[in-house]
Amino acid sequence: MARRLSALLGIGLLAGCSFVMEERTSPEADNIKLAESRIALGLAYLNENQWERARYNLETAVQVAPLYPRSRLSFAHYLQKVGELEQAELQYIAALKHSPKEGDVQNNYGVFLCRQSRFSEAQRAFARAIALPFYYKLSASYENAALCSLKSGEIEDAKKWFKKALAHEPNRLLSSVQLANMEVEDLQLNEARTRLFQLHKQYGYQANTLLIMIMLESKAKRANEVEKYAHLLALRFPESKEHRQYLANEY
Repeated sequence: MARRLSALLGIGLLAGCSFVMEERTSPEADNIKLAESRIALGLAYLNENQWERARYNLETAVQVAPLYPRSRLSFAHYLQKVGELEQAELQYIAALKHSPKEGDVQNNYGVFLCRQSRFSEAQRAFARAIALPFYYKLSASYENAALCSLKSGEIEDAKKWFKKALAHEPNRLLSSVQLANMEVEDLQLNEARTRLFQLHKQYGYQANTLLIMIMLESKAKRANEVEKYAHLLALRFPESKEHRQYLANEY
């Protein structure tokens, strides 16, 4: 569970970093444009497991635009992938020094800290991101705070942060699924059922939501509904981990 939550924390964070660049003709703007080209190339190489080329381009981005937050964050992402955690943290620290009011820097540093099980530090980083004026990715930071709370065993805090994430983005899929699962565990079955119905209306059936529905209706002792959702799971996602869990009665 902890490993899965750690993986979830990293989904989309780097891709979600966005910094507005105005049209300028200064050398700084030219350097940022060059850095963005190197970042795009480096991340493409990283996705193809061409590690040396990825490092060259991402390190070059830092060299040409060392004050640009995405340069540091992208290189830190690479360093984490290859297990150079101390060097990755140095990139985060540099980014924080130069851009302490960039929410993405605080948020991504929080994800890094949580992956190292430095939970208190991680939560402080998420809180700093959330507190920044004009930071618009509040739902992502609340969700990361919730996932980190789950990883550290702070269940009530996790519920609180998932609800905060959904208050800012009601259709956020991961937070909705996690909260529904927690509601089933707490026997808040009507709340979970309503939440899952809304998810299915918005996104269609998912393997994980169908398994949660099976769990829910099993706890509600509604055998016909269990059979219904089990049939849907087998029909739509026969090769899924969730279907194997159902067949093994591990849910």
